[in-house]
Amino acid sequence: MVRFTVLASGSKGNSTVVSGGHTRILVDAGLSCRELFRRMKLAGEEPHTLDAIIVTHEHLDHIGGLAVTARKLGIPVCFTQATHRAWMRWITPRRHMTYAQWVEQCRQQAAARQAEALAAAVECECDEPEADSVAGSATATAQAGASDQNAAAEPRPDPAWLPSVQYFESGRPFQIGDITVSPFTIPHDAADPVGFVFHAEGVRMALATDLGYIPPNVKAQLKSVDLLFLESNHDLEMLRDGPYPWSVKQRVLSRVGHLSNEAAADFLETTYDGQAAYVILGHLSESNNLPDLARIAAERALSERPSLLANRLMLATQHEPLPPISF
Repeated sequence: MVRFTVLASGSKGNSTVVSGGHTRILVDAGLSCRELFRRMKLAGEEPHTLDAIIVTHEHLDHIGGLAVTARKLGIPVCFTQATHRAWMRWITPRRHMTYAQWVEQCRQQAAARQAEALAAAVECECDEPEADSVAGSATATAQAGASDQNAAAEPRPDPAWLPSVQYFESGRPFQIGDITVSPFTIPHDAADPVGFVFHAEGVRMALATDLGYIPPNVKAQLKSVDLLFLESNHDLEMLRDGPYPWSVKQRVLSRVGHLSNEAAADFLETTYDGQAAYVILGHLSESNNLPDLARIAAERALSERPSLLANRLMLATQHEPLPPISF
């Protein structure tokens, strides 16, 4: 059986489970590990059956729970190399120190050295203890020293550590168990963002969210699919009149931002081949969109072409999983 389960979709977290044959893949991990597991169980998916996590891009709403989830399950994570590097920079940020902070750090280090030197001088002035006491003291000191050395030798947990990292390249299909994954480049303001087409047991499912517009390469990938998961992020008027700063509005509206209801509807009306049994609209903005607006725009586009009336339209939400779609 082939199954597509959207656990969450929106600016606060994105994650989807794709199943085919004996293989289960988690696409993005934008929720906490605990919340991902909770939603998987609500949707009838067992977390321990996951075989891998694949990542579309490194923005927080797609990778927030990635490291903890991968370590908890002991499964590999698949990135492009550029996305992996960007994720590592995000999860292990370098600390930038002001001059005043550096001066204070130097002062504290000097005071600590002075205190250590004073303590050593005081010890030297003490009378030598008796032999038994010396031996006992030496043993205790050695044990304490060994304990201190062991504590110092223990490495700090590496926040970027993953059980396994595997790289893929956009435009080159790869295999995870029974599922063929075809990544394709999308226009978004990330290091190397991708969408995916999944092929298992004769079923093709496409996922294309977080893209500012739909270029020819994406249009080609979204043909002849049985399920289409497409972004419908914002209503243009709501975004322009909404609470976002102008700089953020410009980013969302740009060609590396997010797809509007109007742009998604235009694709469905003019370019979409109508082959999918299910069309899922996702990544709806809670501030700049309404589910009814996204639905109406898409339904109007589909109704313009009688051949598309058999398509079932669904909306993915931020706060609860969609019922699994099975083929």
